[in-house]
Amino acid sequence: MKSSHLLFALLSLSTLSAFAQEKSLNLYSARHYQTDEALYANFTRQTGIMINRIEAKEDELLERIRNEGANSPADIFLTVDAARLAKADELGLFAPVKSKVLEERIPANLRSPNWFAFSTRARVIVANKELVKTEDVQNYEDLAKPALKGKVCSRSGSHPYNISLMASLISHIGEAKAEEWARGVVANFARTPKGGDTDQIRAVAAGECGVAISNSYYLARLLRSSKPADKKVMANVVIVWPNQKGVGTHINVSGGGMLKTAPHKDSAVKFLEYLASDDAQRYFADGNNEWPAVASVKIMNPALDTMGRFKSDSLDVATLAKNAAAAQRTYDRAGWK
Repeated sequence: MKSSHLLFALLSLSTLSAFAQEKSLNLYSARHYQTDEALYANFTRQTGIMINRIEAKEDELLERIRNEGANSPADIFLTVDAARLAKADELGLFAPVKSKVLEERIPANLRSPNWFAFSTRARVIVANKELVKTEDVQNYEDLAKPALKGKVCSRSGSHPYNISLMASLISHIGEAKAEEWARGVVANFARTPKGGDTDQIRAVAAGECGVAISNSYYLARLLRSSKPADKKVMANVVIVWPNQKGVGTHINVSGGGMLKTAPHKDSAVKFLEYLASDDAQRYFADGNNEWPAVASVKIMNPALDTMGRFKSDSLDVATLAKNAAAAQRTYDRAGWK
């Protein structure tokens, strides 16, 4: 082969290799929902960009990204909960993304300069109809009332879902009153905090406790279940949307951002914009029983319809993130293990 032909062939291979690299996306995800498979497959169909995905717990992924440093292959980090997104941001991992699509579609209170929320979930009160009068637990603050002594179940105070709830309380009523509330709830515990949200729901249904707090999608999953045991659970509990006459029910998010060291920045921005599309927003809603971050997207989810409409807290998710450290300190001082 002539040297000119060889050079052309090598250049062609180099160009193809670069093109192949650009038509891919490396996603580090702490979302563990099987329904996300359709979400990612649809992106590849629309764009031709292949997704290489690594799934693990958020702390494991964050540690991996830090250890990889400037050579990290990760383009996007996805996770659930504002506190977790804040942790990644505090580590300086995210790069700011300028996108007209994202700014127009994602409400200002559901994004920060460095990351975006793509779905929302509510933290609701679940009560046993036989043990607690729903009119007595209309607000988060009510859970600290002495009348509920021995009736409250909860997961750990160090869990991000509870951290974000406390962060919102700190924003609304101040750290001192938030700590007073936490101490009141601890005094009302029916048992030492343990398990996840579904465990709290089942404990309430079984009468082990009278009331608990849960993320909305756990309840929606039980509502959509065909298992007799799950149906029995939901027949024994009632869902209360807290603080409807005040600031509204606390909202948390699922979201992500582009990493500073992302090798495929164009693909990363396209992926984030895709997550704000009508198709992707419906996948979030139907797949994991969350609400779309884009308000205009219409969904058909019977469980969410059954749970009804509610007034949500419009607090900026960046504020939740900012108060996360103070929230953990507050729980620790209150003895909420």
